[in-house]
Amino acid sequence: MTQISLKTLYDSDFALWVEDTVNKLKAKDTKDLDWENLIEEMESLGKSQRKTVRSFLFRLLEHLLKRCYVNLPECYRGWEIEIRNFRRELKQEFQDSPSLKTFMLEILTTSYQDALEFMKEDYPDVIFPDICPFPQDVEVLLTQNFWETKL
Repeated sequence: MTQISLKTLYDSDFALWVEDTVNKLKAKDTKDLDWENLIEEMESLGKSQRKTVRSFLFRLLEHLLKRCYVNLPECYRGWEIEIRNFRRELKQEFQDSPSLKTFMLEILTTSYQDALEFMKEDYPDVIFPDICPFPQDVEVLLTQNFWETKL
């Protein structure tokens, strides 16, 4: 396929473009690859995974803050279920891409500040810590029930 028809294929039938690209990679046919779109798609994959981790971490921190600091016992079970679900999602992301654990630690402070802002708005009478009370340790964040211990 010519470069023009590759770009047309990319725009008109993405699934067929992927199949064609995979076949060319398997055949080591690098000469006929649609490099521009292949690079764009590869970059997009990495961005998408980081975006997913950022979203799950934000939601995890949000629910940890609620469970540890908001005195609404009738909501505890629901928050604990959400914490468990977000932890499971993060663990699955890390199984596929262990290097994302480092990324999670890099964004932990910023993600905490974002979650804190939402929690202060949602629960204005609750005093939340301005500095993240949760450890900078991925395994601990994904396993420890902080509400059972004194933070």
